[in-house]
Amino acid sequence: MPEDFCIEAVLFGDNMTYDQLKEKAHSLPLEPGVYIMRDAQDNVIYVGKAKKLKNRVSQYFQDTVSHSPKTKVMVSRIDHFDVIVAASEFEALVLECSLIKRYMPKYNILLKDDKGYPYLRLNMKDQYPRITMVSKISDDGAAYYGPYGSRGVTQSVLDAIGQTLKLPNCSKEFPRDIGKNRPCLNYHMNLCTGWCQQGHDQKEYYAVIEQARQLLSGNEKAVARHLKEQMFKAAENLEFELAANLRDRLNAVEALGKKQLVTAGAHIDMDAIGFGQTAAKACFAVLHFSGGNLIDKDYEVFPVLDDAVEAVSSLLKQYYLSRGLAPKRVLLPFELEDSELIRQLFEERFSKKTELHTPQRGDNARLVELANKNAYEEAVRISNKEEKHSAVLNLLGKMLSFEKPSRIESFDISNISGTDIVASMVVFENGRPKKSEYKRFKIQDLPGQDDYASMEQVVRRRFDHFLAGDKGFCIKPDLLLIDGGIAHANVALAVLQELNLSIPIFGMVKDDKHRTRALVTPQGKEIAIDANQSVFSFIGNIQEETHRFAITYHRKLRSKRLQYSQLDEIPGIGPKRKQLLLKTFGSLSAMSRADIQELERILPKDAAAAVYHHFQDKEGK
Repeated sequence: MPEDFCIEAVLFGDNMTYDQLKEKAHSLPLEPGVYIMRDAQDNVIYVGKAKKLKNRVSQYFQDTVSHSPKTKVMVSRIDHFDVIVAASEFEALVLECSLIKRYMPKYNILLKDDKGYPYLRLNMKDQYPRITMVSKISDDGAAYYGPYGSRGVTQSVLDAIGQTLKLPNCSKEFPRDIGKNRPCLNYHMNLCTGWCQQGHDQKEYYAVIEQARQLLSGNEKAVARHLKEQMFKAAENLEFELAANLRDRLNAVEALGKKQLVTAGAHIDMDAIGFGQTAAKACFAVLHFSGGNLIDKDYEVFPVLDDAVEAVSSLLKQYYLSRGLAPKRVLLPFELEDSELIRQLFEERFSKKTELHTPQRGDNARLVELANKNAYEEAVRISNKEEKHSAVLNLLGKMLSFEKPSRIESFDISNISGTDIVASMVVFENGRPKKSEYKRFKIQDLPGQDDYASMEQVVRRRFDHFLAGDKGFCIKPDLLLIDGGIAHANVALAVLQELNLSIPIFGMVKDDKHRTRALVTPQGKEIAIDANQSVFSFIGNIQEETHRFAITYHRKLRSKRLQYSQLDEIPGIGPKRKQLLLKTFGSLSAMSRADIQELERILPKDAAAAVYHHFQDKEGK
């Protein structure tokens, strides 16, 4: 934000009536600024900018018949609002972007992931440069590549380059650790050249890192050409082993290809923005082009949007600001009222010019048509998928004799011989898993294996949290599914009755292949579901997901307990040192392969020796 940015806040009191809101809106100045709508709990529910505050804010409190359903609901929840008068319309735009990112208001159109995107960092001034993943660019003299679509995509690019050029990805520091220890498993798997061993000089390492830099810059053809020259030269000098290694590296570079390295934002020179919607869903799509070739697509789907122009304007700003850069040219599906302000914002943030263009004819217009088609097809696909989910839920509701369940919670118990007893709670909303709402429970204070007592405990704990209004538990489900038969369902029912809660409960009855063939009420009434394939598959997915989540947690606790129990055998290794060892090496297997020097980096010599000899003695037996 510019240093001379001046603002004036106009604040209104809480608990205002509709007429008071309307009166205050009419009293606003005809100046540019930002308005911040708040509900009765003082939560920010909407942030908008205006060229003239009085005109824009007054529209919310007059002629409400013309408002869209979403706007009507939003206006009905406005309790009071704040206004910040800006020095210019551009500064209002900058402030609006900042406030939306800060508050993530419920009624603004928001990208799901607005937390920034990873970069790859390479500082060629280091003695032995390493490529690392970072979350943002720093002014430290290093080169940054990206941003990439996600941490997973960024890691795949990092892994691809590392494996192609056989670069180290271990924790050893160069030149400090060169020649100190035997090479790690990556060397023996031919994934690393073994830079930690004697025989490789810094100049050779630097040459390979330069090839990595060229690949990250999109110059894989130059790298391939250089490797080919080196390969022929080695062959002429009868250095056949070196020539073979260079040939393998050349093949790997050519296989890597530009498609794997060039991802959204890395080497893009033009984007085409598309927008399409059905009666139920809208989609914002971005096609990325480099050198005239389509190389990638991003998209996000939303509930149907009232104003396509406003939606594209809002999403356009969020999309590029979250990535930290924009291409040379962005093709738009229609004219945006604030396109010049957005262009100015991008130039200020990214220190380079981005052209925003709405083509009417020619090749660029066809690219926008392609982007719009992609957006529409994604909206149709999601709409069809949701319609299918809705039909299954409607049918399930009819089979169980109540309304369509929007939120389903399913519970399962997992243990082996009564040890590490755990429970899982998975959540399906509108027919899809909502993993952010999954819960895991470690069963407490039971003398042995008792599935009924375990189920009683977990259901009680879940709804005790609900009644207390605890975060993550405050939504009441429409249906409870209990892994087990009538007895398990009755245990859950008894808990709900004691807590004065009324929620439909069904046990999941298995067939001989451990698939849910029927649902059973606590009273013993079975509803067969295996005759209807869609419901049978849906309930089967819930059952499998609940079991998977429970068994994964059980295995994690059991593995941790077994690791700790083996470390208990080693003298001088207490709880803190156990945690340090497991944090450093990740597993007993990795710990057993560590040499004495690696152990001495984190433990005193006596303790390191005890750990080393413990595992060596076991291997010798």
